[in-house]
Amino acid sequence: MHWYVDVLKKYTVFNGRARRAEYWMFTLFNLVISLVLALIDMATGLTPILEVIYTLAVLLPGLAVGARRLHDTGRTGWWQLLFLLPVIGLIILIVMLCTDSKPANQYGPSPKEAAPTPAW
Repeated sequence: MHWYVDVLKKYTVFNGRARRAEYWMFTLFNLVISLVLALIDMATGLTPILEVIYTLAVLLPGLAVGARRLHDTGRTGWWQLLFLLPVIGLIILIVMLCTDSKPANQYGPSPKEAAPTPAW
C-alpha cells in the first residue's frame, strides 16, 4: 500500500525515476479500487459517478508515475501518448514499462541502487 500512497504524495512530480515495483503496484491498487467503485456504482444503480470522480482524481498521479517509469528506462515521458494508438501502441507501451532500469542517465541515478528492495 505504501507504493500507492507514495505515488499520490508525488502527484505532480514528472521528473526523476520510478522503479517497476512502484509503477505496477500503483497500477494494481488503482485497478482494484476502480473495480470496487464500479461494483458500488452498479449496486446503487446510479451513473458511474464514483468511478469517474476517482479516475479524474488519479489521472495526474498516474501520468506522473508513468513518466517517471519511462525515465527509468531511459525514455521521455511523452511515450505515454502511445496508448492513443489502438492496439499496437498499448502493447509497445507495456513492453517499455516492463523493461529493466537503466544505469544513471539524464533523469538521475538508478533508483535500484539508491533504495533497498522492501521485504515482502
